[in-house]
Amino acid sequence: MFLLENRNDIEDLVVGTTILGTGGGGSPQTGRTALESDLAAGLKLRIIGLDEVAEDALVVSPYYVGSVAPGAGKPTKKKTIADPFKVGFEFMEQYFKRKIGSTVASELGGGNTAAALHVAAQLGIPLVDGDLLGRAAPELHQSTTHVFGGSMAPSVVVSETGDVVFIERYADVDDYEAIARYVSVIAGGHAAVIDTPLTKSQASKVVIKGTISKSLAVGKALREAHSKESDPVEAVRRALDGWLIFRGVVEKHEWRDEKGFLFADATLKGTGRWAARTFRSWIKNEHIFAWLDGKPIVMPPDLIIFLDAKGYGVTNDMLKPGLEVSVLAARAPDVWRTPKGLEYFGPKHFGFEYPYVPVERILTG
Repeated sequence: MFLLENRNDIEDLVVGTTILGTGGGGSPQTGRTALESDLAAGLKLRIIGLDEVAEDALVVSPYYVGSVAPGAGKPTKKKTIADPFKVGFEFMEQYFKRKIGSTVASELGGGNTAAALHVAAQLGIPLVDGDLLGRAAPELHQSTTHVFGGSMAPSVVVSETGDVVFIERYADVDDYEAIARYVSVIAGGHAAVIDTPLTKSQASKVVIKGTISKSLAVGKALREAHSKESDPVEAVRRALDGWLIFRGVVEKHEWRDEKGFLFADATLKGTGRWAARTFRSWIKNEHIFAWLDGKPIVMPPDLIIFLDAKGYGVTNDMLKPGLEVSVLAARAPDVWRTPKGLEYFGPKHFGFEYPYVPVERILTG
């Protein structure tokens, strides 16, 4: 077990998870504010390894579902539930007739990872050092639970505007995605979800271990690069064991908020050694597929990461023409590169008729 004990620890987590969030993963400012308020209130921000989870403990995943488009997330009706996660936890505990022992993040992102830790701190329980994705992704399809044949139900979806939807089971993940997403849409852009109840045995199979520690290491590497006045982008690249694949200026960012998602195309005009070259990223909340001069350079599930001049992750609601960015690529966790993983997170899942090629093969081929 270890604790986040000061603002540097919180900043490292939020910065690291925002970078690994590949343009999505929720608002880093919301995550930062929540965790700093917990620290100021004297709450414990505890993180434990899976081996420390009690044998009879129930582990659940709290997160927000919704669009990351600019302006999304504003309720269309009056707020009637001050703390949607608290309501969701109460429903889950009533259903299982026992207390929840710990939380696990649904994904890595400045908002959603912080939300899982914030909820845990409020309840006096720890967060597991791991998550169910290893990055951020747009759909509920992208959960390791499905790869191992599990279910995200029973679950609760709660909106600030008063909707409380308990889902005991679902026909398939397409239906589950549609139900949860619809609640977020009618609420004005987002809703709180508590799902994927796991025993310790189940969690040991589906949780991607050590990703909270990894996120902290990435954030710390960037912070130390600033203190040493060394190259921040290179520090992040090393921490990710990734590749710098482009530097340029955002030339176009055409987006739309549709069916609870931010869809966008971002086109970059190269600078430096990439001068006269063009980079394009297709976005569905997160960066999903990228091309260099019209040829694929990164395919899902591998990571496409936009960094600003100081090395901080750029969320896709903040992209705009004229912004200077560096683009990193990194390998996806191995679970997503399996045949089953690619069914949920490969190019064809998103409608691209390409066979998946790992980023390291594209870059060295």
